[in-house]
Amino acid sequence: MTASLLRTAADLRARARTGRRAVVMTMGALHEGHATLIRTARRIAGPEGEVVVTVFVNPLQFGAGEDLDRYPRTLDADVELAGKSGADAVFAPSVDEVYPGGEPQVRISAGPMGERLEGAARPGHFDGMLTVVAKLLHLTRPDVALYGQKDAQQLALIRRMVRDLNFGVEIVGVPTVREEDGLALSSRNRYLSPAERRTALALSQALFAGRDRHAAQEALRARAREVPATHARAEALSAIGESRAAADAHAVATTAGGPAAVRAAARLVLDEAARLDPPLRLDYLALVDPSDFTEIGDDFTGEAVLAVAARVGSTRLIDNLPLTFGTFGDAS
Repeated sequence: MTASLLRTAADLRARARTGRRAVVMTMGALHEGHATLIRTARRIAGPEGEVVVTVFVNPLQFGAGEDLDRYPRTLDADVELAGKSGADAVFAPSVDEVYPGGEPQVRISAGPMGERLEGAARPGHFDGMLTVVAKLLHLTRPDVALYGQKDAQQLALIRRMVRDLNFGVEIVGVPTVREEDGLALSSRNRYLSPAERRTALALSQALFAGRDRHAAQEALRARAREVPATHARAEALSAIGESRAAADAHAVATTAGGPAAVRAAARLVLDEAARLDPPLRLDYLALVDPSDFTEIGDDFTGEAVLAVAARVGSTRLIDNLPLTFGTFGDAS
């Protein structure tokens, strides 16, 4: 399948629409993670619908000293990958096309949620991101727009903007795509040297350690609920060699666990990575409520996101995993 390359909003408006339009927004340098988004969009749009991929490196979401100038531009390869993945069109406007009057004076504000975590590390980033997303939603007029879970705070803010400002579009989050070694796919991975990449694996390893600690804790808590409380029943269990296991289950289930244990397990991996050569320099490790990205308490129940950001060499990387608290046996 060959994707048409469109450069202007007029070109996009001139396309005859049939069925549902699904849009995947990118900054280019497409990889398998983007291809997964496009394939998902193709399934959602169906054979009668249309998939549009936007490629635009948005200057508003890059702060001072960030990598706007060196951000990879690979449009020809992007168009080819988009087409092979199921896109009908690639909309790749210029900066002047998106911001015809220069930097916009009126912008979307991300509010307090946009000042936490990534917003604290990159002031103004989410205001710029939401502004261009709002513009691209208006320009492309999709029925559904898809974004990757890897940028969890971005996804949460887009969902909040669409809800709060009554955009008539469905937002779909697509799970993070990882390389075989666990590193989350990112256009910035290409900046890593082999040694830096080995250190960078600590991000996903820390998340997996937190997830596994949570899964073990939940499993033990579930087992503890089934441990007999009466002396007679305990004796019966002892006869088949389970009393020690029951005691262990009670002991673990009543020790510190939950969010605190998840954070501790993840931080242990990150602390070890800080001593590597080259070292990992942690920006944050957070376990947050995805509705507002505030830290959750030890009594929290429901969906949460374990998020991490760090620098290895000159490259800054982010990653996250969803977790569920308060339901036995299911940690993700």
